[in-house]
Amino acid sequence: MYSRTDLLRILRLAPRQLANWERAGLIAASTSYSFADLLKIKKVRDLCAMRVRPAVIRQSLEAMQKQAAGMQNPLLEAGASSTNKHRVAFRHEGKLFEPIAGQFVMDFATREKVVTSTPIPETEGTPREDDAAVWFARGIALEEDPAMQSEALAAYQKVLEFQPDHAAAHINLGTLYYNRQDFTSAEKHYRAALQSDPRYALAYFDLGNVLDETGRVQEGIQTYKMAIQLAPTYADAHYNLALAYEKTREPRKALKHWQAYIKLDTTGPWSVHARNQIRRILQADTLKLVHSRLKH
Repeated sequence: MYSRTDLLRILRLAPRQLANWERAGLIAASTSYSFADLLKIKKVRDLCAMRVRPAVIRQSLEAMQKQAAGMQNPLLEAGASSTNKHRVAFRHEGKLFEPIAGQFVMDFATREKVVTSTPIPETEGTPREDDAAVWFARGIALEEDPAMQSEALAAYQKVLEFQPDHAAAHINLGTLYYNRQDFTSAEKHYRAALQSDPRYALAYFDLGNVLDETGRVQEGIQTYKMAIQLAPTYADAHYNLALAYEKTREPRKALKHWQAYIKLDTTGPWSVHARNQIRRILQADTLKLVHSRLKH
């Protein structure tokens, strides 16, 4: 079982995001979570990053349960992806189905399959359709153990053998390399994720971190801005963009994003830092204004 703090750390979520999904009825409020809960909430996060509204996700889940008798949790029992209408389509019995519309849709891409609860295959053989999802689930489980990071890397590489354009696997590989300070490899995988899905806000955010870390702050700023354009309530992107503007000595631009951040995260420790930055910038502006008046 994972604590609420563990969940927020592993999936890199803000407390406000989790609370919003609880209010929307997507997940049940709890203080402890199973591994299956972790996989489900990760998929909710990924769908939201693809600009699917929480209310639409909930409606899609309810509609899919009605369409597929006996299906308790479509996010774990069927593949899920975003359509160009910002709705959710599920892969069920080999076909892609949009439950709200009640119709099958053309399957042009398979990169956004959901992870499943299927056990890891123990024998080699002809790859099944869900092999990538199985290895992806294994990668998530291995990541939790600091001693198993190399095995997690291998699991995600296995995902890419079956599904080279699996955006989420590229993201997680990038993060593992980032944590090793192998920024070249991290950047490679974040850019591959964006090539697979150009509207993946999380990939822009992570790429922005690499660019910032390697001294390309202006490029990082543009990348963070892309993440916010795709997901305006992406709190961490506002926070890091504000930090980047501080580095380039543009406090007034930073101010806008500090203010956006504290609206999205009202109580956390990073919110305290953001409020302090806002206070400092406003005080500095006041001093500049007073000094300017005295000169005239």
